Amino acid sequence: MENTNTNTHQKAFDLNMNPALYGTIAEIGAGQEVARWFFRVGGASGTVAKTMSAYDMKVSDSIYGEAEQFVSRQRLREMLGVEYDLIVERLDEERGESSKFFCYAATVATRSFSRQTDGHGWIGVRMQQNPRTPPSDILVHVRLFDEDNLQQQEALGTLGINLLWACSTFGDDYSKVVDSLMNGLTRNRTEIDVVLFDGPDYANLDNRLINLSLVEKQLTSAVIFSPQGTVQHASELLYKRPVILERGKFAPVTNVNEEMIETARAAFAQNLELEESEILEIMEITMNNLLGSGGIDHDDFLARLDILTALGKTVMVSEYGAFFRLAAYLNRYTHAPVGFVLGIALLREIVDQKYYTDLPGGILESFGRLFKSNVRMFAFPALDEETGELLTADNLKVADHLKHLYLHLRENGVILPLETDNPKPLSLTSAYLADTIRSGDESWKTRVTPFVAQKIEANGYWGCR
Repeated sequence: MENTNTNTHQKAFDLNMNPALYGTIAEIGAGQEVARWFFRVGGASGTVAKTMSAYDMKVSDSIYGEAEQFVSRQRLREMLGVEYDLIVERLDEERGESSKFFCYAATVATRSFSRQTDGHGWIGVRMQQNPRTPPSDILVHVRLFDEDNLQQQEALGTLGINLLWACSTFGDDYSKVVDSLMNGLTRNRTEIDVVLFDGPDYANLDNRLINLSLVEKQLTSAVIFSPQGTVQHASELLYKRPVILERGKFAPVTNVNEEMIETARAAFAQNLELEESEILEIMEITMNNLLGSGGIDHDDFLARLDILTALGKTVMVSEYGAFFRLAAYLNRYTHAPVGFVLGIALLREIVDQKYYTDLPGGILESFGRLFKSNVRMFAFPALDEETGELLTADNLKVADHLKHLYLHLRENGVILPLETDNPKPLSLTSAYLADTIRSGDESWKTRVTPFVAQKIEANGYWGCR
């Protein structure tokens, strides 16, 4: 049972042969693909108490209660709650002593004649690990890339069987659960971008680290954490909102980091004639900025995340190196304007052709893809200590053959300068300030706000003594 490479047919058969499992399968939006697997392999009468499929929105609302969106985490939780409670209410007296009740639910939008976009949905399972004990949940958000509707349905059926089998086989070993979800699937067909464990059986698990592992295991390209520190799907936070994003290491977040995002937010709001409160701030960390020689240091990551969310920031971890790929990800979930704030040194790299040798169209292709949507870049100035010159977006030196391209971007307002009364030295890099904290040198306190310093000292982050 614990071979994670077991195929879908064998997993469905193993589940049917498990005398303890008994439950309901409720699927909306892509056919009854998981239920079909149980009936297809035989022995389903020992596992399936009921299958359910309420496709019509009004019918679904009448059963599960109204939800703002048909395909949403809210709808999934309502389905799991209603169906699980029903099976316990109806069957606990008869077989509760020997059965581990479960409910599998899915609410999904796949390709159709009227919907020619990638499929996506929420799937989940609520299951007892032992008879007559409180159940726990695993919720998963999935994206489906097959161009054929039937192939998307098949992928969803495989994923659902994988989830049920992993939940019943591995208990609270989240790493094995996550590793087995994609068995029989590939990343070009399916992406898992949120996994949430909830309930008494998973009380010791940290969903922040679990979802970080999705990027680390290359199951998805990015994960997002709300200012409350909880894992969110991008659609839940970004929908119709303008975004200002700063990329950095934030180990820890410095005075300059905070001034950059605050200055850019104000300039972005003025440029768009918006209230600043309407703009979502995101602090983004790439996987390259998390990986050390021994992999990811989870304590280091949680320290960065804790401080940033305490400052009210939304945090993203992504595998995107190129800004045009990051912009495409954001544009997938919001059609509102997107702004990037960056230091002048990083802007100089962005307009350097040598970084685009992997693209057939080179720097022109990169800029075309980056700025084709409503994207702006805000450049924070820096002081050249050798010459005493203030380096800005207006006096940035670029290669001769790119001067007209850069001037075009400046004149069209997609690259904009920021102002500051206290420009940082160009030589001040983003090397780990954490190393200074570990060394016991208290000069680090001059580079962070008092609030951040207090958080570091109070929690002993980065070995602070």
